[in-house]
Amino acid sequence: MSQLPTTLGGLRHSSWAAPPYPGRTVKDELRHNLVRKLRAGEKIFPGIVGYDDTVLPGLINAVLSRHNFILLGLRGQAKSRILRGLVTLLDAEVPAVRGCEIHDDPFKPVCAVCRERLAKDGDDLAIRWLTRDERYVEKLATPDVTVADIIGDLDPIRAAKGGLDLASELTIHYGLLPRANRGIFALNELPDLAGKVQVSLFNIMQEGDVQIKGYPVRLNLDVALVFTANPEDYTARGKIITPLKDRIGSEVRTHYPQGLEIGMSITAHEAWVKRAGSDVEIPLWVREVVEGVAFAARADARVDKRSGVSQRLPITTLENVVSNAERRALIAGGKACARLADVYAALPAVTGKLELEYEGEMKGAEVVARELVRSAVAQAFDRRVQDADCKQVVGWFDQGGALKLDDEASDEARLKDAAKVTGLIDLARRLAVGREPWLVAGAAELVLEGLHAKKRISRSEEKLYARAEREPRARGNKHQRGPGWDGGVDDDDLTQ
Repeated sequence: MSQLPTTLGGLRHSSWAAPPYPGRTVKDELRHNLVRKLRAGEKIFPGIVGYDDTVLPGLINAVLSRHNFILLGLRGQAKSRILRGLVTLLDAEVPAVRGCEIHDDPFKPVCAVCRERLAKDGDDLAIRWLTRDERYVEKLATPDVTVADIIGDLDPIRAAKGGLDLASELTIHYGLLPRANRGIFALNELPDLAGKVQVSLFNIMQEGDVQIKGYPVRLNLDVALVFTANPEDYTARGKIITPLKDRIGSEVRTHYPQGLEIGMSITAHEAWVKRAGSDVEIPLWVREVVEGVAFAARADARVDKRSGVSQRLPITTLENVVSNAERRALIAGGKACARLADVYAALPAVTGKLELEYEGEMKGAEVVARELVRSAVAQAFDRRVQDADCKQVVGWFDQGGALKLDDEASDEARLKDAAKVTGLIDLARRLAVGREPWLVAGAAELVLEGLHAKKRISRSEEKLYARAEREPRARGNKHQRGPGWDGGVDDDDLTQ
């Protein structure tokens, strides 16, 4: 930084005075750096998982086309992260007039103050160097945002202090968009802007300038505009005005993970599970169940599809699972190992992220969340276990056997209890990749919870596993169960 020019004269004698820099726009800069990264085979948006073949091609095309663009998607689909990742396509440093509120180009300033300074100082005009982060401005759109917030307004106090006429360009207080000049302006939830504020964006998107408070002040800004929105709102019947929609060059759709493995990769990348002084072992099936809860919720008719189920649900749930295992290990000692019981303990990370329809509201968020966990357990169980493998285990319970597992007990103690069930330990050892007690005990729990979710055995609130209830139920009372039942899922429930 110290070797970079500090005056306009020094800048004229540097490499910045040679093509392609003078006169290059922000969109040209983004395109140039993207082309360089593509040719070098570099990762374009590091940290973005699951979009390589769907979202990223459209996004790259928009940048190559020098378009203003919008990301359409439900909550928790990494839209804001993608926009913030655009800064990696900016130059590491660019020159600007020192002290300028809108980061004017020293070669061609647009604001009145900088034009006066250039005329007065000439090559002695002081400059500074903008970093990438300084060139990114983000705003969450809300109904109370005004034109003055986005574009700017006349400042009577500034006029009074300077003895200026209100019509003078020197009285302008710039809004967020002019302050993003020579950078990226990101606006989240675009349809939430009032109609007149959306209208104020027309000029900057089509002609590249803004007008403030009706005065003939034209600022030829250089800015890349990017937006996000919910697809439900981004329609002619929604809250977006058609002329603004027409001026947005590209519309890129985001989505939730399209497969369980991709979802697990995203969650593993984002969740805080590697903690100093605490190494928690997490079996694969626990990760599958945590991710499966989100997939089950997105398919469940009781969950509002318009709101979606954020990817933050499995991320925070896995963090709570790890914390519960960590808490157990800190109190009782021994190794910290995640169990399926920890997923139920992590329900507070699930319930707050579910927007329920009427039927779900009638049941309650916690009941729905428990049923989603059982559905995910059933899916993880089916991926590993065939019906024939469980005959001995189910037979033991059918003959009147009962087993109670203590969620707070050590893995060795749980293994000792599980050994009472004929065939359970042998089946658990086949499922577990390894012979460690925590892994075998976890696999035994998966078998028991899976059989419970499939209604092959029953389980009480006190974690007592026993023979499945097979008494016929009256028609129309599908959700009423006998004593000791804690909400196990029927086969028809699992197909919702």
